[in-house]
Amino acid sequence: MGTRRMMILQKRQVLVFFVLLGLSRASTESLHYSVAEETEIGSFVANLAKDLGLGVAELSSREARVVSDDNKKRLHLNLLTGDMLVSERLDREELCGSSQPCVLPFQVVLENPLQFYRAELHVRDINDHSPTFLDKEISIKIPESAMIGATFLIENAQDLDVGSNGLQDYTISPNSHFYVKIHDSGDGKMYPELVLDRALDHEAESVLRLTLTALDGGSPPRSGTTSVLIKVMDINDNAPEFAQSFYEVQVPEDTPVGSSIIAITATDLDIGNYGKISYSFLHASEGIRKTFKINPTSGEVNLRSLLDFEVIQSHSVDIQATDGGGLSAKCTLLVKVLDINDNAPEVTISSITKTVPENASETLVALFSVRDQDSGDNGRILCSIQDDLPFILKPTFKNFFTLLSEKALDRESRSEYNITITVTDMGTPRLTTQHTITVQVSDVNDNAPAFTQSSYTLFVEENNSPALHIGTISATDSDSGSNAHITYSLLPTHDPQLDLSSLISINADNGQLFALRALDYEALQTFEFQVSVTDQGLPALSSQALVRVQVLDANDNAPFVLYPLQNASAPFTELLPRAAEPGYLVTKVVAVDPDSGQNAWLSFQLLKATEPGLFSVWAHNGEVRTSRLLSERDAPKHRLLLLVKDNGDPPRSASVTLHVLLVDGFSQPYLPLPEVARDSTQEEDALTLYLVIALASVSSLFLLSVLLFVGVRMCRRARASTLGDYSVPEGHFPGHLVDISGTGTLSQTYQYEVCLTEGTGTNEFKFLKPAIPSLQLHDAGSNVQEKENFHNSLGFNIQ
Repeated sequence: MGTRRMMILQKRQVLVFFVLLGLSRASTESLHYSVAEETEIGSFVANLAKDLGLGVAELSSREARVVSDDNKKRLHLNLLTGDMLVSERLDREELCGSSQPCVLPFQVVLENPLQFYRAELHVRDINDHSPTFLDKEISIKIPESAMIGATFLIENAQDLDVGSNGLQDYTISPNSHFYVKIHDSGDGKMYPELVLDRALDHEAESVLRLTLTALDGGSPPRSGTTSVLIKVMDINDNAPEFAQSFYEVQVPEDTPVGSSIIAITATDLDIGNYGKISYSFLHASEGIRKTFKINPTSGEVNLRSLLDFEVIQSHSVDIQATDGGGLSAKCTLLVKVLDINDNAPEVTISSITKTVPENASETLVALFSVRDQDSGDNGRILCSIQDDLPFILKPTFKNFFTLLSEKALDRESRSEYNITITVTDMGTPRLTTQHTITVQVSDVNDNAPAFTQSSYTLFVEENNSPALHIGTISATDSDSGSNAHITYSLLPTHDPQLDLSSLISINADNGQLFALRALDYEALQTFEFQVSVTDQGLPALSSQALVRVQVLDANDNAPFVLYPLQNASAPFTELLPRAAEPGYLVTKVVAVDPDSGQNAWLSFQLLKATEPGLFSVWAHNGEVRTSRLLSERDAPKHRLLLLVKDNGDPPRSASVTLHVLLVDGFSQPYLPLPEVARDSTQEEDALTLYLVIALASVSSLFLLSVLLFVGVRMCRRARASTLGDYSVPEGHFPGHLVDISGTGTLSQTYQYEVCLTEGTGTNEFKFLKPAIPSLQLHDAGSNVQEKENFHNSLGFNIQ
């Protein structure tokens, strides 16, 4: 495709070069050919290939044509042989009339590259017309007193042929009174005159009938005859006389039919019939008689048909005045036809290029000629095109013009130009002809594809189905055809941890993006990549755009309980002193949700309790508190079932089970609670066992507890001097502390110390208390302090 485009560009450059070369050559060279009229169609005229110095193949490849000035196809060029042949009947009389020589100009046009040759075809006359007389009988009145040697004018014959084939001689039938003398008028016409050779005698012979023969010079010669009737008149000694022998009148060509153009009169001194004058045309051709008529009585000349300056510019008419005695006089009337602007200019397109590449400058679009059949200012022509177009007109020769592109075009701005060639003459009123040429601008790949946006942000919900359509990117190309056919592709990402080929695919034809696998918001929340769009031009052009994909969270994760752990082998037990005030903080349930937004907003709910109304849970922070004062009637063991639920749609939840053991102060040993769901007998047996174990443990560890209590108190006093009333660990939390920040479900920041059982084989959470008390627990200070002392006595440090 690229090589072909370069060849087309080189071809057009060569075309422009040969146009200029051909124009200069055409202006200096002219070819001349000759052919006889009535030559058979298909007759050989000349070999153009030989005359132009071109090969037959070159003549065919350059699309040679023969173009005549009047657009008639009289000649045909055989591109296979280079011969120029006659293509229609040539009638010299029809083509040129009486004009000689008969020359038909034409041009030889060569395309690819454009070159012109001027040529002329001479049509030779043949003797194909016989002389004819317009009147079958010519009547002449001659007085008997006519002197010997007197001459009498006779109507001449008409011969359409010219030169040697035209009229050459006249003869008269044998008689004893007259002979014929040829009179040359000086305009190339021959007029016969009868010469009296012997005196006439009206009484002896009043009428003579002769035969006049007209001969041409052809081979063989042709002839025509007419009868001459001579009436011998009585004596008439005064002939008519015109006031002047030559009259001239100017008549506009648009004069209506029937209009009077002039009145000519003659006088005769005779009286009676000899003084009565009649007027008639003398030696008038058929064209004169069809155009004019004369009143025989008044001598007024009127138009019989419309005049046409473009056909005949002047008419010469001989007028004869004859009196009743047969004497006559002659004068000449010259009718000059005045041109009016009745012909609009004509435009003839010789060559045209309908498609122009948008990046080409100085490109030949059309070659045309203009003409106007009028004369003077009426035939003077102005040629122009619209001013707002990137095209120019350049004159070449003999009313030929070339239409060229002035500069490189832009198809994206305008793909088609309607160029109106306006040709106006200078007559009054001015006449105008317009010819419109449509030029298509062919596309080249000079515009890169452009995305509708510089960047795109797409949203897709996690856990999507594979091959899900997540969005479409769009680009446009202002070129056309294959230059505007665009293809989308993904560019390699620079992030080595992002395997783009396993995440996203793109439809190369329409820019639709698809997720290849299910996305996980918790693993990948957003990622970016570049998309390229490329056209199919030569060379191909491309653009890039940034695409950002944001994964939307779905509620696909249930809440997870951090504290108390629910997978321990032994149940978790919280201790609650019976002296606890209402609102006493029993424990706090800590849970998290890997989701985000409202899918991670957690709420807590008490579903089931051994003693309804004794405990309550705060919905937003999971704190389990007492709702009332404890009494002796309250069971020592309680089991609570709590629900942790997120705010997703649909919501997800988790449950947590708490065991609470009521103690009379914190001096009682800690006994783990069995399952509340056991029957009463089993519970009493288990409780007895636990109490025995607890008493034994308390007895054996009592001394150690006292020592630990004293050590802890001393440590707390030492740290209280630097931290005030609360003890907060510095730096990173120890491994047995859990930091629950103020995000998620917790409204405040807490530090919890985790105490694990020993010797169970599993590290179970036994209780989780705030290491730094919340301000909300201030109202239960005495209960908290008592519980703290109890835990300290057991070896648990609550900070």
